[in-house]
Amino acid sequence: MISHAYKALIANKLKTFLIIISLIFSIVSIFLISSISNGVISMYSSMLKSDGDIIITQAKISDTFFSNVDINLIKEIEYLKNINEAGAMTVGASPVEKLPIVAIYGVTQNRFKNYKLEKGKYPLNNEVIVGKSIFEQLSNRNEVQIANKTFKISGVFESEIGFENGGIVLNISDAGEIFNKSASMILVNTALNSDVEEIIKEIKTLSKDIDVKSTQNFVDNYNQFKIIKTSSNVISFIAFFLGLLGIVSLMSITVNQRKSEFGIKRALGIKTSKIVYSIIIESFLIGIFSFICAFILSNIVLFFIKNIDSLQGYVNGEISLDLTVYIFLASILMAIIGSIIPALNAAKTDPVLLIQGNKI
Repeated sequence: MISHAYKALIANKLKTFLIIISLIFSIVSIFLISSISNGVISMYSSMLKSDGDIIITQAKISDTFFSNVDINLIKEIEYLKNINEAGAMTVGASPVEKLPIVAIYGVTQNRFKNYKLEKGKYPLNNEVIVGKSIFEQLSNRNEVQIANKTFKISGVFESEIGFENGGIVLNISDAGEIFNKSASMILVNTALNSDVEEIIKEIKTLSKDIDVKSTQNFVDNYNQFKIIKTSSNVISFIAFFLGLLGIVSLMSITVNQRKSEFGIKRALGIKTSKIVYSIIIESFLIGIFSFICAFILSNIVLFFIKNIDSLQGYVNGEISLDLTVYIFLASILMAIIGSIIPALNAAKTDPVLLIQGNKI
């Protein structure tokens, strides 16, 4: 059956090629949209998870950029049992030289160890360390202006997390002056095997103006991640639907050109189900081949996107195994559904009309 399907595809080279191209572009679109959104979520999640087991933000805010937490809470938190360390971070963004937007991270002293220096030293007051991808784009590599203040560049660091590697890190007191806040969030490391939920309850009693969550719970329920995921799913569905329409149109043309073939098969007593099955096998082969091509092409595109200097490492696609399986099934489904409608239409038509060449 597979050999017959392969011969049928070869016999209609142009139409087969057009269907494959349509499928590849649809699958690549779904791959890129989904993987880039997953990459953004993964980078920000990794950055937060590397800093602690508990995240404290201002209560009732939609985004950490708007959060303002009293940094003095750290002293009270460190008095609690089973607390290893507590630090704070201020997150913001600012144009830097020709770059329209750069992530700015103000951190407490104990967080500097998270940034692996390539050269220089960690910053003192009025100094910054710069991510490698940003540093290579600066024309002035001795100092940098953030908002209305100029800082000396004391060192360069490299991070596997694109958001950090494309950012600037400075003391949290300096960041507080720029963004007019104490801290965006407080990050707490707990002792091994401690009861995190119990610690969260204790921290909540320290202030009514804070929201306290485990890092995993924060990541799972972060509003911005939900928006990114929802937007990604909607756009992926549109790409799937457009691809499906294209395949239905092309398959209708292909099947219409083969109506005499189907008419002869029907006249020879071949069942409708067998004719439809043969077309489904053809579509299945097209789907597999298109998926393989799209998977390779998507990885190539993501590699180049990751290494485009102007993107500063902020766009970094991540193709997970789950995503690969999901898109593979979507690709096969797209190919099969796109072929079934015209196949059923052709196979159910009277064989005499088919042989005569009337419209399906």
